Amino acid sequence: MSFLRIRNAGGESTAANFTPHIVLAALGIAAIIVAVLIWSDREVDRIALERDRAIGSLVLEQSVERIAHAQEAATVWDAAVLALRQRPLDFRWIDRNIGTWFYGYAGFDEVYILSPSDEPLYAMREGKRAVPESYIAVEDVAAPMVARLRRTREVSRLAAGEGTMLSPGQEDFTVLRGRPAIISVKPVMPDTDAVVEEEGHEAVHISIVYLDDDFFARIGSQYGLANVRYQIAPSLNPRESSIPLRTHGGRTIGYLVWEPFAPGSQVTEIVGPTLVLVLLLSTAAIYVLASRLAKRNSDLEESRLLAHHQATHDGLTGLGNRAMFEGRFDEALSHARRHGTMLALLYIDLDRFKQVNDTLGHPAGDALIRQVARRLVAEVRRYDVVARLGGDEFAILIREPEDRAVIDRICLRIVGQLEQPFNVSGSQAYIGASIGVAITPDDGLDRTELTRRADIALYQAKAEGRSRYVLFSSGMDEAVRTRETTERELRQALADCDAQLRLYYQPVFSARTGEMTGVEALLRWQHPENGLITPEAFIPAAEETGLIEMLGAWVLRRAALDAGAWPDLRVAVNVSPIQVRNRKFADTVRAILAETGLAPERLEIEITETALMAASSEVAASLKDLRALGIACALDDFGTGYSSLSHIRDIAVDRIKIDRSFVQAVHTASGAALVEAIVGLASAKGVHLTAEGVEDSAQYAFLSQVGCDEVQGYLLARPMPADQVTQMLAEKQYILPPQHDGNHPAAAI
Repeated sequence: MSFLRIRNAGGESTAANFTPHIVLAALGIAAIIVAVLIWSDREVDRIALERDRAIGSLVLEQSVERIAHAQEAATVWDAAVLALRQRPLDFRWIDRNIGTWFYGYAGFDEVYILSPSDEPLYAMREGKRAVPESYIAVEDVAAPMVARLRRTREVSRLAAGEGTMLSPGQEDFTVLRGRPAIISVKPVMPDTDAVVEEEGHEAVHISIVYLDDDFFARIGSQYGLANVRYQIAPSLNPRESSIPLRTHGGRTIGYLVWEPFAPGSQVTEIVGPTLVLVLLLSTAAIYVLASRLAKRNSDLEESRLLAHHQATHDGLTGLGNRAMFEGRFDEALSHARRHGTMLALLYIDLDRFKQVNDTLGHPAGDALIRQVARRLVAEVRRYDVVARLGGDEFAILIREPEDRAVIDRICLRIVGQLEQPFNVSGSQAYIGASIGVAITPDDGLDRTELTRRADIALYQAKAEGRSRYVLFSSGMDEAVRTRETTERELRQALADCDAQLRLYYQPVFSARTGEMTGVEALLRWQHPENGLITPEAFIPAAEETGLIEMLGAWVLRRAALDAGAWPDLRVAVNVSPIQVRNRKFADTVRAILAETGLAPERLEIEITETALMAASSEVAASLKDLRALGIACALDDFGTGYSSLSHIRDIAVDRIKIDRSFVQAVHTASGAALVEAIVGLASAKGVHLTAEGVEDSAQYAFLSQVGCDEVQGYLLARPMPADQVTQMLAEKQYILPPQHDGNHPAAAI
């Protein structure tokens, strides 16, 4: 240590006098740090307890609202009002729709139905119908609530859309049969103007759910409340917390008790001794490194550490980057192999992040990424590894989880946290997260293989609707191999389209005259080994791999060539959303028409509501270009998406194709009314109307009677090769228009 020596006695004395001050200052700082740590940990415990209390209160409130919302699934319904007016009552119908059905649908333990004069009409207990007189057991609690409900006389106002409920009601906590329970009282009221019910004199539906051990266990699992349970009195255990279960009248019927999470105390117990040791060592280091040379060495070391940190950490979030994560991954895998422990890899991809960047700008996107990083770190243990791999992709290593349930809880918390709003640039941004999970040793002990399988699970999570997590399973691997095989074989098929691809045509007929007016082109793949394959099995693969443009162009060209043999028919071709979003799509169609000689007015392009919702502005631009060419545009599968009536107003289409699910429902009053409404809307907008999926003569008769322009379905003609269409035209085959009896269509069916 010769570099610390001072050259003269005066210098040595000065250094000797200065050293105690350094030590004392370091010890003072250490004491302050320890004190701040203890105070911070206690504050954290207090905040955590307040959060748990808030969660507990919210959960209880939401449980009451959930039951009331579930109850409205069958109590705001024309059919229920009419059924309860019948005498004698159809108990089998009541069981299936508003009675025992609630036991399986919403977990209701008891259901009672009262007449407008408050006489019991029906009772259900534990999923089985009971005698109506069993209502006596709950009448003391239910009767005052029914009376309050009838006094409110606010049915019309609430049903008009004010508030979050469809109907008024009375909900409360209570004690029934010696057990805590939630009771909800709702009027049975119509959902349309077709049925009239006098306000305040409706039949009443009473639902009861008992707060048993399963109920509280589910709360604890979902919201991280340890050992949550119900007690008559508050807990006297200082390690437990309680909140009262109070009725709306202020009466306490018991307490929700749980063991609060105390992260601050845990941090103090774990980090405290290490921190004290670190502070003492730091004080010694300060003393030793008092010389100029030591300072220079310290500066050099800090520079090296900074360079290393920048090379192994993400500059935006401070998390480890891909290089650091792979190193930690290898270490964790080595430990798992040696000790036979579990290790979980979580691949996380943010949902709707691009929308934030596009809407609020990249600075807001960066701020959002930093907040996501903080939330991820907060949801895992201190020895787990969180890294940002790039863009909106993150990865987490869960080291030595006790079991898969721990992994499930962590994933649930992450999904829940990332669904909460983010405050960025003065606005609230809403995103979500899709998570793919691979776990050792079941999914392998090789980093490359685990990474691949976590990525497959992530793909599955996105395919299932996003904002969820999926654990890898062997079936997913098989699905990936199937997709790869489909993609490879589809590429081979596209190398010679005419060899394997086929177009079938389903005729469309005039509902008035029965004459064939057009055909819809339907793609089939004549696989050399698997036979004839419908588009549902290979179109998604074509869209994912970018082959849909080539495939769609072939379909358009083949349909235009075949249509040359049918000069009096319109030919309709379905197109993918990806094709329509391409601004050059109209140019492609124009070139094909010029090549084949098909008149533009004979071609009809069919798009789905999904295509409209995916990128309505881009689709609108393509539709405008197509219509400028004289090509008709049809909205396929109308009513199955989200756009429905609004897009008929905003985006001009020439034809609506009613989805087969609506046609199949015309035998019911509500189904018939809905189809009539669609026909009326189309007529008002001057839009042609085609009904798909007509399978019996009663459906055909109804559609013809209400004014549907054209019909299509297996009753009339199945999809067929082009030469059969030519034969039908040559033989002048047509269908006989149905005979109307003058009755209401639904009644006739």
